[in-house]
Amino acid sequence: MIEEFKKFIARGNVMDMAVGVIMGSAFTAIVTSLVKYLINPLLGLIIGKIDLSNMVFQVAGAKFKYGEFLNAVINFLIVAFVVFLLVKAVNKMMPKKEEEPAGPTTDDYLKEIRDLLKEQQANK
Repeated sequence: MIEEFKKFIARGNVMDMAVGVIMGSAFTAIVTSLVKYLINPLLGLIIGKIDLSNMVFQVAGAKFKYGEFLNAVINFLIVAFVVFLLVKAVNKMMPKKEEEPAGPTTDDYLKEIRDLLKEQQANK
């Protein structure tokens, strides 16, 4: 079982995934800082509040922290946009694959079979 585990861990996909998780957590820290210390204060100035996380409304004693939810939505949108930009940049840097010539289609094969059958009928 230990040998099987070593093979599993040593596979390229697992290592790539581990690097992705580590980079993702580091990237999350950067984005969280960006949102918390730059974007939220800017939005706070625009809408008249200094800190979105303090935005709360109460109903029957229950607190609804919609400001925290807005922070989470902003974080998600920023991460999604930055990942989009990264993928777009990586795709531009990657060499384009040469397109392989398309092989015969089913219709081509059927036409060939038809022609061979006609030829066989003519030779009888």
